[in-house]
Amino acid sequence: MAGKNPWGSSNGGGSDGGDDASGSESPSGDKGSDKGNGPKNPWLPTGSGKGSRRSANIEDIFKNRGPEGPRRGGGGPRGPNFRLPELPGGKSWTPLLIVGGLVAWFLFTGVHFVQPRQQGIVTTFGKFSHTLNPGTNFTVPWPVQSVDIENVSQIRRESIPDGTAEKLILTGDQNLVDLSYIVRWNIKDLGQFRFQLADPTATVREVAEAAMRASVAEQELDRVLSGAGRAEIEGAVRERMQNILDAYQAGVAVQGVEIDKTDPPTRVIDAFKDVSAAEQDADAAENRARAYAQQILARAQGDAGAFDRIYAEYRLAPEVTRRRLYYETMESVLSKTDKTVVETQGVTPYLPLPEIRRRSQQSQAVTPPETSQGGN
Repeated sequence: MAGKNPWGSSNGGGSDGGDDASGSESPSGDKGSDKGNGPKNPWLPTGSGKGSRRSANIEDIFKNRGPEGPRRGGGGPRGPNFRLPELPGGKSWTPLLIVGGLVAWFLFTGVHFVQPRQQGIVTTFGKFSHTLNPGTNFTVPWPVQSVDIENVSQIRRESIPDGTAEKLILTGDQNLVDLSYIVRWNIKDLGQFRFQLADPTATVREVAEAAMRASVAEQELDRVLSGAGRAEIEGAVRERMQNILDAYQAGVAVQGVEIDKTDPPTRVIDAFKDVSAAEQDADAAENRARAYAQQILARAQGDAGAFDRIYAEYRLAPEVTRRRLYYETMESVLSKTDKTVVETQGVTPYLPLPEIRRRSQQSQAVTPPETSQGGN
């Protein structure tokens, strides 16, 4: 008994090979596409058209099958056939989307809000155009014009030198001083600050150093170390810096200069202390000499005044004045010496009691007191 082909249509009484051949070679597919006879190929997709049959592969199985089952109509809600609802009258959404994109593009790149302490700089194709003041400003959208906003009122600080490094500066009396200072500045013209100088911050530091060296060279070491001299140097440095930066058109305003430290160099600080001590000693000795000279001068002036008064009296009574001066002189001389009265005829001998008393005191001071040994 002839067997049936389980994968195609069967033809009773015919061989398998003849049936298959006749079914595949028929151009019209009458024999190969007989839907009413025999089992069908379970691996072929449903609704296959005419022509030769082929075995199904893995792509055919999962081609129209998704995570939620087979899709119908070429895709789900998010497939390529998704469409926006039509506008009244059947108009397209495309013009509205284009206009909305242009409006958003203008709002994000053409409208700029500048804060009160800020300024904006506008460049057209990378070239400086103008600056924006605080408030709401409008420009041509990007990429034609670009805007960069910066805080121009912020006070910037530059410490010279950096960290604990030593900065030696020569004073007017050929001495070296280790000096550190701080410069405070801000931006006064954003356009000049951005486009006039290659590195504005480095320029500020170099100008500050040049101005400080020039100002310190005009002062002596003592004034540099003193408070009054430091205040004078700070004012001179600020004025010099502003003049130089204005000549450079740097767009920078110097707010102030503050000297932080003024010390002698580290390598000579011991010698500097010795010199300072010697100068202080010299000043003290000079002050004592001045005081002594003033005393001597005052005494001499007093003696000269007394002599003038005595001379006026001498001119009135020469003999009386002469005798008085003699007595006063002898009194002042003899009162300071030991006196011995020599016995003469008709004069009672004088016993020098003061001299005897003085000699007795000297002998007691020289002789050591006797110390008792043993018991009483």
